[in-house]
Amino acid sequence: MVISEKKYWLIAKKIIPSGNSFLSKNPTRHPSSKWPKYFLKAKGCKIWDLRNKVFIDFSFMGVGTNVLGYSNSRVNSEVLKIVKKSNMSTMNSLEEVLLAKELINLHKWSEQAKFAKTGAEANTLAVRIARAYTGKEKVIVCGYHGWHDWYLSANLKKNNSLDTHLFKDLKISGVPKFLKNETLSFKFNDYDSLNLIVKKNKKKIACLIMEVERTEKPKDNFLLKVRNLCNRNNIILIFDECTTGFREHLGGRHKMYKINPDIAMFGKALGNGYPITAIIGKKKIFSKFKNTFASSTFWSDRIGFAAALATIKEMKRIKSWKKLKDNSIYIKSQLKRIATSNNLEIHFSSIDCLLFFQIKGFTDDFINKFIAEEMIKKGYLAGNKIYVSISHTKKYVNNYINEMSKIFHNLNLKLKKINEHKD
Repeated sequence: MVISEKKYWLIAKKIIPSGNSFLSKNPTRHPSSKWPKYFLKAKGCKIWDLRNKVFIDFSFMGVGTNVLGYSNSRVNSEVLKIVKKSNMSTMNSLEEVLLAKELINLHKWSEQAKFAKTGAEANTLAVRIARAYTGKEKVIVCGYHGWHDWYLSANLKKNNSLDTHLFKDLKISGVPKFLKNETLSFKFNDYDSLNLIVKKNKKKIACLIMEVERTEKPKDNFLLKVRNLCNRNNIILIFDECTTGFREHLGGRHKMYKINPDIAMFGKALGNGYPITAIIGKKKIFSKFKNTFASSTFWSDRIGFAAALATIKEMKRIKSWKKLKDNSIYIKSQLKRIATSNNLEIHFSSIDCLLFFQIKGFTDDFINKFIAEEMIKKGYLAGNKIYVSISHTKKYVNNYINEMSKIFHNLNLKLKKINEHKD
């Protein structure tokens, strides 16, 4: 029996605000109206829609959650063992302790860990404990850190303050206006503006929370300068690695730059699709958790701990970060090759495993939509952004590149017409 996707989306819009619970998966944000809305199953880099039609995912891979591919058998095996033994009980699970030890061992600067389910929760916990430890309240942000009031309040001061951090025009209705001056925003690599914020708000800043890297690399010792600035002003430095962690390094990307924060968060890839986020930090800071309330029933969920332990174990076994880097570099080189052969100027931003490319002469929106609509016809979910997975093997990449080459050829023809029209 074929289930009508259109029918269920119409129902969803009536009974779920916006039609679903996650902005990035909302069909209104898809680059093509033909993009499937619901799935039956997923494995490796394949997804089956409600008609049982298979698509190869060269787009978001669960919005960055599935570094080891969808439905990884070794991770699933450990999770199923837990399910059979019971996910929850009146008592705590040993896996929580084991995961804390594992993360602290991977990050020698850290001493304690706390766990949650979502990145927004983890970020909010980090900010709460930084405020509790310092006795100060203002927060400086650089990056995307979730949906909570403390973060969105940056847009109260100036309605586009957060526009440079992943999402533009984030709506803030319902965010208390008294938070207007509590969260301050600066652009990545703009040390001068950061320094000015610190000078203007001296002795009031509890923490600086930032992504280590996303769309551009740190320049001119930027991360070291930030670390030193925080040290001089008694500001807690927090690295949000919910997106970057456990991709091109076993642990946090900050290890690659040898700059240690006071607190760090991990999510997405940590559980390979199972909900788990971690907050690690220094004991002197985390000791202040006793002075504040932060607790949730499902933070004790056993599946998340087990999934993270199994994911890290599998990452170590296959050295996933090396495979991911190799896959990313290969995809990048092949896209460069077909762009050059079609006289297109292609530019890449972001870290290798979060590939984002632009083509000179076209807007990002046009490229994203054009690729999506053409590739869907060929059985691919694709655009101008790829969350690379180890399941993106050379066989899949080569087939993807063959199809993309035809699209680049058509883009070249379009560009010629545009230039002719200008002349």
